[in-house]
Amino acid sequence: MRVGSFVLAAQFPGQGQGEALHRAVRSAEVAEEAGLDTVWLAEHHFVPYGTCPSAITLAALLLGCTRRIRIGTAVSVLPTLHPVALGEQAALLHVTSGGRLSLGVGRGGPWVDLEVFGSGLRAYETGFPESLDLLVRWLRDPSVGATGERFSFREVPVVPRPSESLGDTQGPEVLVACTSPASVRTAAERGLPMLLGMHVGDEEKADMVEQWRKHARAAGVDGDAVVGAGHVSAGVCQIADRRGDAVEALTKAMPGWLKQGLDAHMTVDGRARTMRDPLAYTELLCGLHPVGTPDLCADRLLATSERTGIDRFALLVEGSGDLAATEDNVRRLGAEVLPRLH
Repeated sequence: MRVGSFVLAAQFPGQGQGEALHRAVRSAEVAEEAGLDTVWLAEHHFVPYGTCPSAITLAALLLGCTRRIRIGTAVSVLPTLHPVALGEQAALLHVTSGGRLSLGVGRGGPWVDLEVFGSGLRAYETGFPESLDLLVRWLRDPSVGATGERFSFREVPVVPRPSESLGDTQGPEVLVACTSPASVRTAAERGLPMLLGMHVGDEEKADMVEQWRKHARAAGVDGDAVVGAGHVSAGVCQIADRRGDAVEALTKAMPGWLKQGLDAHMTVDGRARTMRDPLAYTELLCGLHPVGTPDLCADRLLATSERTGIDRFALLVEGSGDLAATEDNVRRLGAEVLPRLH
């Protein structure tokens, strides 16, 4: 089982943006020291929900200041990026880090980001498959051209070629954030593993894995070879000597962050948004994920893996909002939970 942290660089009430980013970097350094497998980095624009606007840029920093741990984007938002530019950055980091980059991509939301970056609503509503295919070709082929609806250009060489320098054939792994049947099918038909969000439980994740298998097989993809090795389940992790203390740490801090962070999202077209109740959502997360004693956390991860077939996890460890508490949480995850998973 491969357990990693999920870092949003969340700005809690009363904190500055630099404080949030410092906690993000420091928690990643501690994750390597604690023996975690991967640090997954979120990407958001214009909101305190997450203060990292470029997961691939923060990944570059962390790959440079670590030596062993894998760094992943969860996710780089394709509708606001040119897939070739992202592909070049990913290839560069893949080669220079010795293959330690995982590239998670997603469709994002109908946010004002689409207006600011000039990509427009269609890039979100219909353009994701075209961007994804172009990105994957860039990371696999020696040269690439495009004749699509959004991207059209003559064939150009791929430099650097990620599949050439390390002796592999695939380059960096690419994962797709999946939150709907359509996105599950998009990932499956391309044989790409899924990143599954922390807002859904084991039963829904197990159903998404099964739907992924069906679509993969229909497309001629060996789905069984990907399920255990590829899919990633996101969740929340808070460790304490008593479950009540772990729940209290999250219910004191997370609702304020969720309210100010999610309230700040602006839709690009003024469409209505349905907001979760922050406290109820925090309590839901505490019930779904490893929140409690080390034994309880290990049992929760093992149960999720058994039910879904997924053995890779991205766990939000900064839910207390406090740097020292986050560092302690990561260390306990490595020292007290990981050994119980073997």
